[in-house]
Parts: sequence; C-alpha cells; structure tokens
Amino acid sequence: MSAKIRLYVEHPLGAGQSVPLTRDQAHYLFGVMRLAFGGQVSLFNGQDGEWLADVAEAGKRGGVLTCARQTKPLQLPPDLWFLFAPIKKARTDFIVEKAAEMGAARILPVQTEFTNSERIRQDRLQAHAVEAAEQCGGTYVPEVADLQRLDRLLDAWPEDRQLMFCDEAEVGSALRLAAHESGQPWAILIGPEGGFSDRERARLAGLSFSHVVSLGPRILRADTAAVAALTMWQQALGDWS
Repeated sequence: MSAKIRLYVEHPLGAGQSVPLTRDQAHYLFGVMRLAFGGQVSLFNGQDGEWLADVAEAGKRGGVLTCARQTKPLQLPPDLWFLFAPIKKARTDFIVEKAAEMGAARILPVQTEFTNSERIRQDRLQAHAVEAAEQCGGTYVPEVADLQRLDRLLDAWPEDRQLMFCDEAEVGSALRLAAHESGQPWAILIGPEGGFSDRERARLAGLSFSHVVSLGPRILRADTAAVAALTMWQQALGDWS
C-alpha cells in the first residue's frame, strides 16, 4: 500500500536506503503537509520504482527518510516523443502536465514558422512534469527538452522513429495507425495556434516516416489537440490498447 503523499527524489532507492531531503522538500512535507517523525511517504526516482519510506528525521530546513519496502516496480511509458509548439504560459504548462500524465517518454517543445514563443523556461516545465508524475501515480518522469527549431530536429531525425503528424488541414479524414505494430519508437507532433506553414506541411507530408492524421471533424485548440492526439495514439499503439 502506498502513502497518500508521493515525492520525486533524485537519490537511489532500496531497502534500508536513507534519503536526505532538500530544504524545499522538507518545507513541503513538514511545514505544509504537517508530517512528523514516523510518518510515511511514497518515493520514486524514475529508476527504482516506488518505495514506501518512513520519516527518520524531520526539521524545518531538512530531514531524512528511510526506505521500507517497494510498493511498485518501475513502469516505463511507451517509447513516445511528444512534440508541440509552445503557446501561452498556462496552456503550455497544461500541455506538459497532460503529456507526462498520458505516457509520453520525452517532451520536446519546437519552434515552427508560426510559433509565437521564442523561448521557454525549461526548468519550470520540467518541474511541472515532475508534479504531474507525483500526482498521477507514475514511477517515471519524462525529460522536457529545451526549445529547438522543428526543421533542425527533422534534419537529425532517427531513421527508426515514426511520426504522427497532426495536421489541421486534414480535418475530417480518417485516422490510419492500426496497420502499424505497437512497441515501435514513435513521436506525435501538434502545431502552433496559427497552424503549420505550407512549406512545413509539404515537408512533413513528404517524409517517409511521417503519417498525416486528422484529430476529428473540428479544428482543436493546441492544448485540446495535445490530449486528443495522445489519447488516439495510446489507444491504437500504446499501453492503453
């Protein structure tokens, strides 16, 4: 049985392992959540599964937890990259949180020709991914990469990774992913609020690893499209099927 409080730590986990807390973690556990000596926390680090840990030392500026037993093995997501063009701050945060919750292994913000944002706070978005994993019961936290240009990413694209290109110009056409085998490396790409340029659309449609799909009969907002695309891929080829 897991504890009600889950915490991501950057420390090895194992039976009897002591885990020192940062000042922020100690403040959260002992100041905000009012945990005390003998209380229990579920810990995960993205490598060793989930462990139930006891509070061995509790202080305002630090503390120590001791791992008691493993409550979940490491559960890796499918080999899925999620590519999206950053939009307004709160909605970008939402996209990263949902991608982490819904099983993306890596999250890559990309700059397209019509992307409004020229920079992101990669550390802040990574923190959102951590919080999403803590809340959804996951044992793995996807990496959030720094912003990079879409054309350069495509120039160095791995030959074995397929790409689900969600094109708003294809509204109403059928989704055709069922012919592909699950377990292969994949990526999903959704565009910015202004859509893809004609040049980008032509290049993406012509790539041998790219599969152009529609997300239904209506044009979706970027944050809605993120959830829809992840759901469709997971049901067809991911660990929901």
